[in-house]
Amino acid sequence: MTQAISPAPALQFSDDQAQAFDALTEQLRKAGVDLGEDLLHPPRGETGVSAVIGKAGSGKTLLLAEFYKALAAAGVDVVSGDYESRKKADKRTLAILAPTNKAASVLRLRGVPATTIHRILYTPVYDPEYERIAEWLAGEGERPEIEGLSEEALARAEAFYATNKSMPGALAAAGLRGSDFITGWKRREEPLDIGFVDEASMLDNRQFEDLKEIFPTLVLFGDPAQLAPVNQSGSMVFEDLPEEHKLILNRIHRQEADNPILDLAHALADPQLGFEDFERMVEDKARQDERVVWGQRVEVDLMARSPVLVWRNNTRIRLINAFRAVHGAPEDQLLEGEPLICDGLELPLKHRKKRLDLEARGLIKGAQVIYLGPGRKPGFSRLHVMGAEDPQVSAASIVKIEKPEEEEPFIPFAARMGATFLHGAAVTIHKAQGSQWDTAQVFAPDIYAAARMGRVEAGQPLWKRLAYVAITRAQERLIWVVRNRLAKPTGPLPVDDLRQVAAPTLTLEAQGEEAPV
Repeated sequence: MTQAISPAPALQFSDDQAQAFDALTEQLRKAGVDLGEDLLHPPRGETGVSAVIGKAGSGKTLLLAEFYKALAAAGVDVVSGDYESRKKADKRTLAILAPTNKAASVLRLRGVPATTIHRILYTPVYDPEYERIAEWLAGEGERPEIEGLSEEALARAEAFYATNKSMPGALAAAGLRGSDFITGWKRREEPLDIGFVDEASMLDNRQFEDLKEIFPTLVLFGDPAQLAPVNQSGSMVFEDLPEEHKLILNRIHRQEADNPILDLAHALADPQLGFEDFERMVEDKARQDERVVWGQRVEVDLMARSPVLVWRNNTRIRLINAFRAVHGAPEDQLLEGEPLICDGLELPLKHRKKRLDLEARGLIKGAQVIYLGPGRKPGFSRLHVMGAEDPQVSAASIVKIEKPEEEEPFIPFAARMGATFLHGAAVTIHKAQGSQWDTAQVFAPDIYAAARMGRVEAGQPLWKRLAYVAITRAQERLIWVVRNRLAKPTGPLPVDDLRQVAAPTLTLEAQGEEAPV
């Protein structure tokens, strides 16, 4: 019998959080996970989908984290992207998912072992010998004896895992790389158990159907004020759930007096608020609190890691070209440290295994990437995938840099096939959903342009939805940029902090032959 769960965390809940916690606890009890009695029963069939819905600051992530702690304490195994133990008939499992690497990394920084939806759709194929280390660390096997690994190396792995519960980190502490451990990926064939999905406003219908096939019990955590997925008719997947399956969270009052960025986000709900009034509010906040900045120019030093958030595509292209110009980037090559956004994989069907490898390691559409230099073969790039659990990748790449007033992008170099990338110094607010940065720069002239057009989406003025999503990407500081100017860089693009991470672990050959890992 595992240790009883303390009810103390519930004392931190607001009334609506406590009600949501009780409702989800009852749903899990019907599924055979009794948190009140600390008992786990075999799965009792499909219990369906529920959603926890609330705006920024309403406590969705706090609730998700508390449920993770309660389920882990009750003995539920967490299935993460870094290791999945052998399935047992009586084992209950939980997977915590996010649509993007960045969103998953935000949860991991808060102590929640999240992974991406793409990664959970596949199952890893492990090296049998090194899998014995993982089974031992997970408490499912004896301490292994492996040729080439000393007792000291195993002790380092054990100490790391005891503190961090990260299998790749533990293997790295023993001197191994992720590619030593995971030799490939295959599409998941068997369903899992309980699934929590953060940033569920980003889910499209196809992803939602995939998740329902995998998880008999599925809980979505989403913000109804965000932008709906493209080609989704302005709706989010949780909107069509029965009302009794929607758990609504209101804002936590202690945050109202504590966070000027959330104050601005929630002010947008006022139907009488116009754009000019909102900008005056931003300017007033900037005078009162250093966490809000009334910016006269775009800070170019931030663009390498925190892209400028824009609405119009031509604004994005102009800012990218200005960024490259002030850094003196030549047209025919990339500088080390330039940011990229993965725009998909251009691979034929016969290379399905390579597609799975790349997607599972984080190269999914929308992934933020830092270019670290050319690979060993023409058309290859060494890349750091921001927020990925195993971030260093070497892959055949097709890089496209769009030019103002030109229909076709400029391609400084390209493999015949591989991962495709756009420049990432500026991104549209739609693509920024699911990501957060310590400091976010919002290009206000674009929001003003949307306000002048008078467009409405799902009953809300589009400019308000754009402003809401953009400013809630800021975790610590918001820069509201009001002029079309770019500051000069204070130094070269940074890469040294990324080079300290382990060496690249994945290669994808341009000619269709996989290089040794």
